[in-house]
Amino acid sequence: MEKRTDKNSYTIIFAIGMVLVVGSLLAYASSSLKDKITTNRELEKQQNILYAMGINENDDSNAIFVSTEEAPKLFSEYITKQLVIQGDEVTEDDKAYLIDVKKEQTNAKAGKERRLPLFVGEKEGQTFYIAPIRGKGLWDAIWAYIAMDEDMVIQGAFFDHKGETAGLGANINKRFFMDDFIGEDLMNDGEFVGVTVAKGNADPLNIDKTDNEVDAIAGSTITGDGVSAMLKSELRLYVPYFKTLKNN
Repeated sequence: MEKRTDKNSYTIIFAIGMVLVVGSLLAYASSSLKDKITTNRELEKQQNILYAMGINENDDSNAIFVSTEEAPKLFSEYITKQLVIQGDEVTEDDKAYLIDVKKEQTNAKAGKERRLPLFVGEKEGQTFYIAPIRGKGLWDAIWAYIAMDEDMVIQGAFFDHKGETAGLGANINKRFFMDDFIGEDLMNDGEFVGVTVAKGNADPLNIDKTDNEVDAIAGSTITGDGVSAMLKSELRLYVPYFKTLKNN
């Protein structure tokens, strides 16, 4: 006699039941963790912005954020303004750090006017302007927070990625790469040119800060090209705002 558990129908019913149970558990977990995930993302953005303007716990060689416990207090202490640039209009918005840069890029491609968040920070008498930007690496998204002075000279940078190759393109979030950008001028003779991640750069120690170049990471040409393209296409959008600073 055939056992009920040997029938195909039993296998199908069992599989459906497992799918429903697992699906319900995942849905519950996602729902119950939603607030925590949102909070963690907000804290991460604050940490990234602070890192770019030099508020971090870096040691001699490693990039280390301020703690999630300290981030909100330090963010309120050092970030004096959160701006939203939309066309010729500049407004203050204390939730500008929550703007989704990826979504704004998509809106711009659809013909909508893009919102550009910009954060103004003050530290030791110096003013920083921090822009969040996003681009495409070899395998997936790359992004950065670039701190500049009013002349669009880079004062600090944080880069990260979603899925670049370990030991190669993934090293864009290492200090030996990020620190090279400090002091690089995004302008040249009054015109915006950005910064190029250059393979075979003749200045590997990055002593020359006026050549609009930093040395590439060996074996990560496409990721480096993505960083260059991101810096040029995204930061160019902020040039009109920086020109108003000169006129005031």
